[in-house]
Amino acid sequence: MDPAGKTVVVTGAGSGMGRQIALELIRRGARVAGIDINEATLRETGTLAPDGGKDFAPFVVNITSKEAVEALPAKVLERFGSVDGIVNCAGIIQPFIRLAELDYAAIERVFNVNWLGTLFMTKTFLPHLLERPDAHVVNISSMGGFMPVPGQTIYGASKAAVKLMTEGLHSELKDTKVRVTVVFPGAVATNITVNSGVAIPSAPAGGKEYKTLAADKAARIILDGMAQNQFRVLVGSDAKMLDRLYRLHPRRAAGFLANQMKDLLEP
Repeated sequence: MDPAGKTVVVTGAGSGMGRQIALELIRRGARVAGIDINEATLRETGTLAPDGGKDFAPFVVNITSKEAVEALPAKVLERFGSVDGIVNCAGIIQPFIRLAELDYAAIERVFNVNWLGTLFMTKTFLPHLLERPDAHVVNISSMGGFMPVPGQTIYGASKAAVKLMTEGLHSELKDTKVRVTVVFPGAVATNITVNSGVAIPSAPAGGKEYKTLAADKAARIILDGMAQNQFRVLVGSDAKMLDRLYRLHPRRAAGFLANQMKDLLEP
């Protein structure tokens, strides 16, 4: 879907990749309904918009609340008159520890934001998208949604749920005007750790350095994929390499990544 002249709802628009997607959409001629739980950072996104914020509307919403999400379409329609697309970008990671050490409160929090938030947004806006002549759903999964990452096992499970739900939706909507794209970012430079209330342990001296992709570049890759109606979008050289490796030899790929990440899980 070409976003020019369209209205797109973006979750996680207050920071990181969600903010950059919102700003890039406006640069490409879209109107954006920005969704975030943090009002201050969400309004800051509006001040950064290239149009002075006239095509950006902030909505402070907790996407883990089904009732709050279900009240959202009416507000967006009142502001912009239509909804042509959604980009579900909001997400958090878990504490960087093994499953055996992870408490249920953390598990539920990760699934509520990453899985239920995406589900609520997708299901709530879908009837409105089906009424449009051209519409799009973009759901952000993760490299961790197809590849096991030690210390992020529950995060990966939540993103795997997003992956399969989105792929199933793609099949269900194949005879409609609604296109569906699932996105698998690798390591992207965002403040997801801060937003998640999680600190990544420091690797020992001489440990590996982990390269990240700039969030604005990731946003451009994602929106190029939307414009081309791609089924799946891999963001970053790490995601592309591990996708190929995992398809070729899943067990070896899992072992490779476990070895790369082991410094962060050492006691």
